[in-house]
Amino acid sequence: MCTPLLLQDKANLVEDYVGEYPELQSKLLQILDTWCEPGFNIRDITRQYQGLSRYKPEKFNCKMLSKLIFRLLDRFNVDPALCPNVINQRHLRTLNYLFYKRFVEKTMTQENWTDHVQSTVGENRWLQGHLIELLISYCDLNTAARWAQRCNLPVEMLPYGVADELQKLQIQERVEEAGKAESYEESKKEDYYQLPIPRANIHLLQTWEEALQCWEKVLQPGQVVGIDMEWRPSFGMVGKPRVSLLQLALKDEVFLLDLPQLLEQAETEKEKLPHFIQMLYSDAAITKLGYGMSGDINSLAATWSALKDVDKQAQGVVDLLKVDKQVDVLSPEQSCEDRGFKQPEKGLSLLVQHVLGKPLDKTEQLSNWEKRPLREEQILYAASDAYCLLEIYEKLCKDPARFGLSSDLTESLVGKPSTKPRAKKQLNKQEVPSPSGQQCQGSAKETSRPPAPISPKEFSVVCDNMLQGLGRYLRCLGVDVRMLENEDDHRKAAEIARQEGRVILTSGLPYQTLQSQVAEGRCFSVNCSEKAKEQALQVLKHFNVQVSLADIFSRCQ
Repeated sequence: MCTPLLLQDKANLVEDYVGEYPELQSKLLQILDTWCEPGFNIRDITRQYQGLSRYKPEKFNCKMLSKLIFRLLDRFNVDPALCPNVINQRHLRTLNYLFYKRFVEKTMTQENWTDHVQSTVGENRWLQGHLIELLISYCDLNTAARWAQRCNLPVEMLPYGVADELQKLQIQERVEEAGKAESYEESKKEDYYQLPIPRANIHLLQTWEEALQCWEKVLQPGQVVGIDMEWRPSFGMVGKPRVSLLQLALKDEVFLLDLPQLLEQAETEKEKLPHFIQMLYSDAAITKLGYGMSGDINSLAATWSALKDVDKQAQGVVDLLKVDKQVDVLSPEQSCEDRGFKQPEKGLSLLVQHVLGKPLDKTEQLSNWEKRPLREEQILYAASDAYCLLEIYEKLCKDPARFGLSSDLTESLVGKPSTKPRAKKQLNKQEVPSPSGQQCQGSAKETSRPPAPISPKEFSVVCDNMLQGLGRYLRCLGVDVRMLENEDDHRKAAEIARQEGRVILTSGLPYQTLQSQVAEGRCFSVNCSEKAKEQALQVLKHFNVQVSLADIFSRCQ
């Protein structure tokens, strides 16, 4: 009964039908997962339903099915192990992402990368085989052979060159990549923001006795506290992140609350921590500094249901993400190019660079924050992330005019956490789109001049593969549109844009990568939660594209 409804894109009816029956929910997810098997052809199913009206084959590619399955897994709270095909595909995408971060962007340390790769492939032979292929492509046969040895892969699974290389390896040659070079030289460390407090003033708290001493210092009227949190990257898997480390920075010291360790202790003590957090956020006499606090508070609520209303109770909050959107006069001591950074800074790191002169070192950002013991590099990174908020706030309050801010900075910013999507900052003051389609505002003089009007024939775009509906809508309006295929990497959009002079239309995380690969203003991010019509109106308005009756369907003839 469910299959014909799914083929007609009526998944909502199917969801309602199985909503109260766990057995049917599991059966539905198993059916959808079999449709994600490599080599599966949906036409093998449709032959059984000849004459089916409103059949929508475009809805049955692996990417669309994967999104549907993960949504249903989350809604019905079903064990993801029930859907091995889609889970394997998601892990494979995670592997590709890790290789991109390590070998293309070069923004992940060897130790972090190794840790995540091991966690991703586990004992799965299929994923281990793909890992070996990626290592051959990005590294060399020797590295692939060492990983084959680490995974204990049988020789018959290995490509000939890797099997030959494996025979040359001595038994005592174990992989010790994490301990090899990749630690930064002191000269490189000096290019980044450095904590101004001694290491002895950074406290990792793992017992309730230690935590209580911290709370006595933090919960003082008039206190200014920098707050940050860390959690293990989910890489798109089901569920919301659970906070693993809570950082609280005061003027002279930083406290790192090891939440997994604290929560392993006596059951009667566990309620103390959410109570402390509620007291901290609701106390108007304590100034709380954060960056994107809305997201952090949501993660806290996912960790403890008792904290689900903290955002409504919050007082005395300064979300520096708001400041990031308002900062106008940007005068960092050195530019990225001067120091030879391979990737442009973004988010908090960029704000630190603007205000304090040097960016944050974010190489530990994607660490496995659930793994214990924490490494020294992780401890220093976590402390820096929280402490830099204090220094930014102090400098902005001392001289707000230097950064284009009003003199009543404190009064205007203290309040509720920002719930707006984060805007993307650049080293100049021109208007650029943010990941949500919002614009970062430069000076009033510049933002008052919209682009000159153009016709759809003069406007050419390349749509990322999650915006195919938008692409078809714009094409109907006469715009020259190219669309990525479902299996294409997002980065192909930048290649097409550079070669053919097109504007990139994308959404979400890919914007962060794509906008840095094309000229300023040539990458625009739309709100993926809106329908294609609203997205199209947003694009046309931003680029001042004037559509006439003659343009409509002019490319569909």
